[in-house]
Amino acid sequence: MKLAYYPGCSGQGTSAEYERSTRAVCRALEIALKEIPDWSCCGSTPAHACDHVLSAALSARNLALAAKDGAERVGTPCPSCLANLKTAKYRMKDEAFRGKVDALLDEPCPEELPDTVSILQVLVEDYGLEAIAEKVKKPLEGVKIACYYGCLMSRPADIMQFDNAENPMAMDNIMTALGAEVVPFPLKTECCGAAMGIPRRDITARLTGRILERAQAFGADAVVVACPLCHMNLDLRQRQAVGGSMKMPVLYFTQLMGLALGLPQQELGFEKLCVSPDALLRKIDAAAAAKAAAAKANEATEEAKA
Repeated sequence: MKLAYYPGCSGQGTSAEYERSTRAVCRALEIALKEIPDWSCCGSTPAHACDHVLSAALSARNLALAAKDGAERVGTPCPSCLANLKTAKYRMKDEAFRGKVDALLDEPCPEELPDTVSILQVLVEDYGLEAIAEKVKKPLEGVKIACYYGCLMSRPADIMQFDNAENPMAMDNIMTALGAEVVPFPLKTECCGAAMGIPRRDITARLTGRILERAQAFGADAVVVACPLCHMNLDLRQRQAVGGSMKMPVLYFTQLMGLALGLPQQELGFEKLCVSPDALLRKIDAAAAAKAAAAKANEATEEAKA
């Protein structure tokens, strides 16, 4: 499988572990990612907060570059990038708006721009859950996971067109395919505060604290996410949100995927996490060791019977 790839800016810095683990998982599954040549920032939240035309132009430029490179579809791991790229294409159906966007670019955009999909969507819908399960070498047995999607991955539904806007299940289904137990988590699409983490840390702390406390109350050993902004608020700002008593690991879903696929930990960026996942990793290792020992004992028993 080949896919044009838009990494996004955060993958080059604050969420480098998401970028690394995404590429590692795709390599393991033989999904070839072709990075868009000369890609640039999509504008994220600041651009559309200031100027909708500029925001669309930044995203349209990247889609035009992908089209020029022969892409019919672009994959990105970041929900913010996904939302901006998809919104730009959606809004450019309006000819007057398209004219304003084209006026900001060196050359007009192609009439047909590529669709944009999340890497999560590609894994679930194109690669498939059964195929993922068949690749598992180290099941995530014995751990309980809360899947947190945030507010952008599947909303607004008419633009994102992926999963259930109110009760998404893509990450839940992947974690189940990897052998983990997924806990019920009614706050899976509640906002974490996103970019409010800088101007209004009090709001972000309140929202983030509620999410983390509920995940713990439902028995989760860890929270998995697919969004750099969500990860920053839940991991980096965890102490501000709930104090030092909670040590809830927050991982990108691709990091746990890579672990289950048998990839080396150094390829997955665990060392970048603020809240240590060591206890979680030990629990996974212990479950794998116990399963291997049980299998060996059963084999010995069968041989003795023979």
